[in-house]
Amino acid sequence: MDVTTVIINYQTPDLLEAAVDSFKEFYPGVKLLIVDNGSEDHSKEAIETMVAKYPQTEGQYFKENIYHGPAMHEVLSKHLMTSFAFFLDSDTETKKKGFLEEMIQEASHEKVYGVGEIITTNERGFKSEKGIDVLLTPFMLIKTNVYSKFSPFIHHGQPTILNFKEAQNSGYKLKGYPVSDYIFHHWRGTAKRFGYGLGVKGKVDYILNKLGF
Repeated sequence: MDVTTVIINYQTPDLLEAAVDSFKEFYPGVKLLIVDNGSEDHSKEAIETMVAKYPQTEGQYFKENIYHGPAMHEVLSKHLMTSFAFFLDSDTETKKKGFLEEMIQEASHEKVYGVGEIITTNERGFKSEKGIDVLLTPFMLIKTNVYSKFSPFIHHGQPTILNFKEAQNSGYKLKGYPVSDYIFHHWRGTAKRFGYGLGVKGKVDYILNKLGF
């Protein structure tokens, strides 16, 4: 398959091991890039063990934590040669196979940019009945050659929001697919331990959204 699966890790080697082992159980031949986002624990050693254990698996090590959205951008801009990128969070466990083939088939249509589970958010990135459709980042597939046409993924609660908004305004589509039927997501595995790193701006956005602004 013309796809690279990308898992970005920040100081959660225990979760990462489960994510890698379960994915490789069902997709041993799929290219896997494990990106360490500046961890200061033993994540690098854990990743090197996984790289040695599984074929078609590579590690990439960033010097500092540039956060999830910019890390995805860095990978898409400099480290992928395949037509599709499948992003998988480090706090996931793959339960059965079949999804990746079907997602790639859906994404192969000309104007489809990405495939996964879709939610609608407002401009601040919070769930809303009306607004911008985005793919849930824990398990999403996108076309690598379309990504660079639009704004990069950013450090934000919804890091894909500008990119997906511009893509859809330009006529590209996001296609819904029930990935959670195949992959269990523990939710906020990294954020629960370390937060999102959004600082004061993130808190202000949260308060303003609650107030309806």
